[in-house]
Amino acid sequence: MFGALMPKEGKYFDYFNAHGELVAQGGSALLKLIDALASGVDEAGAQQLADEIDRLESEADTITHEVLAHLHSAFITPFDRDEIHELINGMDNILDMMQDVAEAMSLYDIHRIPAEAKAMAEITERSCRRVTDLVKLLHNMDNGPQILKICKEIGELESDVDRLLRTAMSKTFREEPDVREVIKLKEIYQLLESVTDRCKDVAGTVEAIVLENS
Repeated sequence: MFGALMPKEGKYFDYFNAHGELVAQGGSALLKLIDALASGVDEAGAQQLADEIDRLESEADTITHEVLAHLHSAFITPFDRDEIHELINGMDNILDMMQDVAEAMSLYDIHRIPAEAKAMAEITERSCRRVTDLVKLLHNMDNGPQILKICKEIGELESDVDRLLRTAMSKTFREEPDVREVIKLKEIYQLLESVTDRCKDVAGTVEAIVLENS
């Protein structure tokens, strides 16, 4: 039944794929922003990268609204309406969180990026790319085993970032003498970790879809 519905409702998967591409681009832009700050880029360069993340988030919002509008008017959907709603909003939350990271960088006037933050951003970028890979496979439940494998990988990446967060926070509290810097870095670390949390949420949604429909 699932396969029979897909040709009629392929537009949903086009939306998912387009949104997934924005997630991957956002992860790349965020990593570039953190790399740029670590390298001492000028404020204009950092702002350009932050503006790029804002643009991607805005495009993602548009896709999300289109999916929800389509969902409300459609008689047939490829899988449960609540799951579609949860999936597209979950993907949107990833970009929202990346935008929060970029805004915090500007708000807190961050100019010094510890190695741990860069490492977290690198894993975040990989996690975002795996989300993109994940949704590209969702159109066919024959991809179920591969989808579930990627879901597991995203969970492992989230665990890697959790461990880095604990290491980074421990190091910051032990070695950073400036209380203001401690507060700033703590916020950045936690926001970066939250991006991978949102990726894991999407993986959980997709995993439930696969298990229910395969």
